[in-house]
Amino acid sequence: MIEAVGLTKRYGAKTAVYNLSFQVRPGTVTGFLGPNGSGKSTTMRMILGLDTPTTGQVTIGGYPYRKLPNAPRQVGALLDAKAVHGGRHARNHLLCLAQLSGIPARRVDEVLGVVGLQDVAKKRSKGFSLGMGQRLGIAAALLGDPQVLLFDEPVNGLDPEGILWVRNLMKSLAAEGRTVFVSSHLMSEMALTAEHLIVIGRGQLLADMSVKDFISHNSADFARVRTPETEPQQREKLTAALTEAGGQVLPEVDGALRVTGLPLPRISDLAHSADVRLWELSPHQASLEEAYMRMTQGAVDYRSTVDQRAGFQQEMPPGMPPQGQAQPPVPGQGQPCWYAPPPPQQGGQPFAMPQPQGGPGAANPYAAAPPQQPAAPAAPPADMTKRATDNEDAR
Repeated sequence: MIEAVGLTKRYGAKTAVYNLSFQVRPGTVTGFLGPNGSGKSTTMRMILGLDTPTTGQVTIGGYPYRKLPNAPRQVGALLDAKAVHGGRHARNHLLCLAQLSGIPARRVDEVLGVVGLQDVAKKRSKGFSLGMGQRLGIAAALLGDPQVLLFDEPVNGLDPEGILWVRNLMKSLAAEGRTVFVSSHLMSEMALTAEHLIVIGRGQLLADMSVKDFISHNSADFARVRTPETEPQQREKLTAALTEAGGQVLPEVDGALRVTGLPLPRISDLAHSADVRLWELSPHQASLEEAYMRMTQGAVDYRSTVDQRAGFQQEMPPGMPPQGQAQPPVPGQGQPCWYAPPPPQQGGQPFAMPQPQGGPGAANPYAAAPPQQPAAPAAPPADMTKRATDNEDAR
């Protein structure tokens, strides 16, 4: 088991991880999520003893990584698939790692077969594709047959068959009772692989719960209801009946109704009592991606702005809006529910939801400043203009 208690890491004035506490239990695949720059890689490096925490501690099986006897036999990790000497053959790379840890040479051929690289074992790694490099990194993590495994973006560069293989590998390792900790930005893949999630933002814990609970707590489930399009009066009758029963009804663009606050059986009973025919009654549950975006919308450090091309483009491409036309804002920015917690400072406290001053219409104190228009090019000095004219007269 991996356990972090009050984990904090500062690099000068920058606080990468702040007061982070969590547990990664064996027998399940635990996903590690967070925006870019949230401190995921720093946390993994501290788990593996590559970085020393400023305060707090993190242990594996009750011991810091550096105090584990023969740590490579107990912990396997893939942090950077490119951390391989390009001139070495794949087999020689694994053989060096095995000899350093007292692992039999036969294990090298076993893991090469597990990751599917047995046919390229004698090729230099500098000629490997991104996906082949990932497979070699996974082979190195499995080399000591460890009980604890950490993977940072393990499916990066893999084809669909490789992604499916990694997914099944993670699940099989966890089913054997191992501790599997996986960091990834692919929400769709994480939803199929992980059972538990640890989500951080700006170095602080945002969520520590099962995937099912995470989606439920960070999304609004609703029922989608549709009545015959040729009978609008039935739609009105159903809306009135659902509202009277305590439901919230919102019309959708395609003519359907979005109903919240009522279970599907209750909606069906109310429609039957109102003598309304239903063409559709279906549940809608948010995906992990939707729930993740809602949870982390205020903890994103790198948010794109409008690309100001004025003065640089020669010809307006077809379909582009004319210059000077208002561009759409960043989704949610400036609204009362949108916020960006500031990063914790030296000795600071965890961030909290800011309270807007002046009511719902108050300006967002954390909203990004609008991008400045590029300055107009300065006119050339008068003496340069005169010199150019003299040169023309001389010619």
